[in-house]
Amino acid sequence: MTLNPEVATVVILLVAIVVFIWNRVSPAIVALGVTIALFATGVVDFGEAISGFGDPLVIYLAGLFVVSEALDASGVTAWAGAVMTRWVGQKPAAIMSAVMVLSALLAAFITPNGAVAALIPVAVLLAARIGQAPSRMLIPLAFAAHAGSMLTLLGTPINVLVSELAEGNGARAFGFFEFAIVGVPLLAGVVLICVTLGPRLLPERWPANATHDLSRYAQTIAAEYQLSGSDHDVDKDSGMIEVVIPPRSPFLGDEVYPGMFTEDGDLIITAVHRNGKLLDHAHLEVGDVLLLHGTWDDLQTKVTGGGILSVNEPDLIRRQTGHLGARAWISSAVLVIMCVSLALDVAPPAIVVLCAAAALVAMNVITVPQAERSISLQTLIVVGGMVPMSIAIQTSGLAQRISTWMVDTLGGGSPLLLLAAIVITVLVLGQFISNLATVLVVAPIAVTVSHTADISVLPMMMAITVSGAASFLTPVATAGNLMVQGPGGYRFGDYWRLGLPCIALFGAVAVFMVPLVWPF
Repeated sequence: MTLNPEVATVVILLVAIVVFIWNRVSPAIVALGVTIALFATGVVDFGEAISGFGDPLVIYLAGLFVVSEALDASGVTAWAGAVMTRWVGQKPAAIMSAVMVLSALLAAFITPNGAVAALIPVAVLLAARIGQAPSRMLIPLAFAAHAGSMLTLLGTPINVLVSELAEGNGARAFGFFEFAIVGVPLLAGVVLICVTLGPRLLPERWPANATHDLSRYAQTIAAEYQLSGSDHDVDKDSGMIEVVIPPRSPFLGDEVYPGMFTEDGDLIITAVHRNGKLLDHAHLEVGDVLLLHGTWDDLQTKVTGGGILSVNEPDLIRRQTGHLGARAWISSAVLVIMCVSLALDVAPPAIVVLCAAAALVAMNVITVPQAERSISLQTLIVVGGMVPMSIAIQTSGLAQRISTWMVDTLGGGSPLLLLAAIVITVLVLGQFISNLATVLVVAPIAVTVSHTADISVLPMMMAITVSGAASFLTPVATAGNLMVQGPGGYRFGDYWRLGLPCIALFGAVAVFMVPLVWPF
């Protein structure tokens, strides 16, 4: 017996939400389960079921992960973090506000996903420097990017879509910065909500792989090992690390002393530490700590060669030195070219970002293994696995039924109630399927309603844009929300607490402010 497609879609969606909230199953497994269930019940065919994994968004996100890793690995992230802390100080509220405004401005030109990907490493590093959990910083980063998409015509494809719909239905196109009339108040409101309510509503959670602040590593080591002069220099080319001699190390019993070169001649042993004391001469024992100095590449090679354990990874220390070398300038130039290309729409976003990622690898800013490790496979699987749900909600007729029911029930002939019905529809659907898919479903209904009620289509289109950007309640609502889930250590249920006041703000602006600026 074949289930009704609408019923099957609702049941699968509800089960998925419950399992997501339960948080005992990997989100990637849940997303794959959604795809399989939709195919097994006949709601989507085979092509639709696997279409998510070939979706341009998946390629786009994979490229963004590589670009983000290149910025971090080349030291641009640490430099940007240092500059920001000099400008705004060390107060958490000031740091959060600055990160959110930067995220919004970037999103206004390269979309929220691009802004979030570029700034995740900066936000995580800044959180570490002020001793704050990254979970207190990353949801505000994503939410600010959503608000930033309302600052310009290029903030999201939705803005372009509604502008063309308005022009094609007897009104006019929206101006490039016209969206900022509502975008600026929305951004100000989101920043205020996150700064005031964030510390109470966001979890304090440290992921196992959370970044630690190593910006004062050289000074700390110099004081601990009583170094002076150039003995503790750390720059873009060379540095130092602490290594521990583990059990069964092939180096046990070797004679060492400060100032000697290692066996291969690439590194210098700067200090030898045992049981809290600095030694002038020793035969290595289990637990001895050596301070090694040399180029970053040689230090990394020595650590990965076995026989010693690094207290801190050389690559992590190097990234936080704050010195900009050739690779930093190359990655910055590639980022600028990528942003300009996205803003000017010279090619599809997936192609632009893919070219940027390939260029960074080709110019040796990062290695192929680094690029591979930077891509969050779970994020891509969740995005690809949930695309069939978006398709199912549209093709099964569920979205049309919800939209029609809300308009019929809440419309009542009043333009304001009709607008509210459209806004509520977008707000509800946009938490579970992409906001672009939601707008594609609801916008034609809004146009029809406008013509039937003999009112301007402009307030309807702008209200749809505002409510379409209000994807705050779930991590699967947008790719930006999903990208911060891992680095922030978030669970499915962490989003709605801060998301509710934000969605209330966007709803209020869409229903009450929009008609004042764009009258019926």
